[in-house]
Amino acid sequence: MKKEVLVVLGSPNSPEGALSDISKSRLDYCNEVFTEGQGVLLTGGWGPHFNTSDKPHAFYAKAYLIKKGLSEKDFLAFALSKNTVDDAVKTKSILTTPKNVKLTVITSDYHKERVELIFKEILNAYEMSFVGVESNMDKKQLQELISHEDNAINSIKQNGLYY
Repeated sequence: MKKEVLVVLGSPNSPEGALSDISKSRLDYCNEVFTEGQGVLLTGGWGPHFNTSDKPHAFYAKAYLIKKGLSEKDFLAFALSKNTVDDAVKTKSILTTPKNVKLTVITSDYHKERVELIFKEILNAYEMSFVGVESNMDKKQLQELISHEDNAINSIKQNGLYY
């Protein structure tokens, strides 16, 4: 039987560690679908665009999920990543037995296509599914993120993925 692992991708938090709405929506989804026996792998270390606090983003994400009812034993090691490619690379280094693991990668709706592209290349030996949690943000901010994603996807398709 395969071990199911929920991989929750990191997203912004404040310099004081307060999670963004994007982070909370991903973590709330994880909490909703989590069942006993699954593992949770949280990504997110530090980066000027998402976390400048003194603790890794995954630390705040774990604290949030523990407040929601998960326990210490439910978590795998943190993937202390700095971007989406690093999420996949560091996730792969934590997981060691592809044939025994099924991944559910949780991100945001605007980010899902790029995540699939990256994770399917780097973790190609794993059975995976992808969830894009709905983004509840204003249209202007969402459009900026979609534009960024489109540019990043086009760059990967044109130049390949470097890791």
